[in-house]
Amino acid sequence: MAFQQGLSGLDASASQLNTIGNNIANASTVGFKSSNTQFSDIFASAFNSSSSTAIGIGTQVSRVSQSFTQGNIQSTGNPLDMAINGQGFFRMNNNGNISFTRNGQFQLDKNGYLVDSNGNQLTGYPATSTGTIIAATPTPIQIPTANLAPTPTNQGTIGVNLDSSSTVPTTTPFNPNDPTTFNNSTSMTVYDSLGNSHIATLYFALNPPPATASWNTYLTVDGTSVPAVVPPAAPTPIGTLGFNSSGTLTSPAAAPPLQLGQIAVSLPLTNGATTPQSITLGFATSTQYGSPFGVNQLSQNGYASGQLSGFTTSPTGIIQGNYSNGQSKNLGQVALANFADPQGLQSLGNNQWQESFNSGAALVGAPGSGNLGAIQSGAVEGSNVNLTSELVDMITAQRNYQANAQTIKTEDQLTQTLVNLR
Repeated sequence: MAFQQGLSGLDASASQLNTIGNNIANASTVGFKSSNTQFSDIFASAFNSSSSTAIGIGTQVSRVSQSFTQGNIQSTGNPLDMAINGQGFFRMNNNGNISFTRNGQFQLDKNGYLVDSNGNQLTGYPATSTGTIIAATPTPIQIPTANLAPTPTNQGTIGVNLDSSSTVPTTTPFNPNDPTTFNNSTSMTVYDSLGNSHIATLYFALNPPPATASWNTYLTVDGTSVPAVVPPAAPTPIGTLGFNSSGTLTSPAAAPPLQLGQIAVSLPLTNGATTPQSITLGFATSTQYGSPFGVNQLSQNGYASGQLSGFTTSPTGIIQGNYSNGQSKNLGQVALANFADPQGLQSLGNNQWQESFNSGAALVGAPGSGNLGAIQSGAVEGSNVNLTSELVDMITAQRNYQANAQTIKTEDQLTQTLVNLR
């Protein structure tokens, strides 16, 4: 009997050593999850036999269980690398075959798809041309490399302080080339439908008494007056800014669809872009105080075309493209999956697991939602192998192997003694 018991112990200890060896071999494998060998005894008893005198007949490997505890997160500096901080798996697609992994080492293939080293495509939620994420069925994430289309300016916000102690210009009529015909000016860049930039210059001229709290506002684009004039006619203002005794803006008044302080202008363009280009200029934050002229706010919502220059990934898995024109846009969102019993996943090798009946169906969602972990960009999750623990377990398994071998040796000596009896 002891031969069988010792042999089962040798087999069990050898299996444990194999598991430990595999863990140690993968101590530097990104996303690797360590395993441990679980044993159960073997017990045989005849019907109606007494269990008080029954002796087990050895041991067996009941299960090799993987530990899905968190590994250390290591920074790589590669913006396409991702680490999951918490529960969940990356969902991968290989020609319709779905697998799951914790290895977040990704790269772009020739078609712009995010793939791992084996060509499996990372899946997630696509984004529309305007950057809106569509949280539907996960699909392979493809990063568009085309230029970001330009957006023409249709709104501008101007916040200035016009000095209440200013004097009326000494020369009339207004001439953008004669600084004696206006008090102050400021410029900003606007963009047309082709992404071309234009310099829009605003001029402010204090009206003579009794209208000392109103300022005529003139506009030129690339040096051409708006609205256009034919010399020798003088340019006309696009509007008049009026202020009350407290220095706050009172006109132009709100006239739907325009609000208080808004002036609508049309830019005549001759470069092939959409013309005329309508822009609403807002002066609602402008003031007339007894301090020097100053520009407090100057912004517009247009931009030129831009080339993709880099990526960032948010903790919620949104991949955002950064463009050479200073703009950014959502390009997609990584989807994560979790399982009721990750221990039931079937290992495929190459840091990949497959859904099985025991694991339950994949629960897919955005990172940070439910019990899914967050994404850390520019980092990977290292192996969760504890080398110190593995080396101690190796010593224990070695001792167990030696002890079982000693059991067989002792049984052999006893058998030899019986054989030698005469």
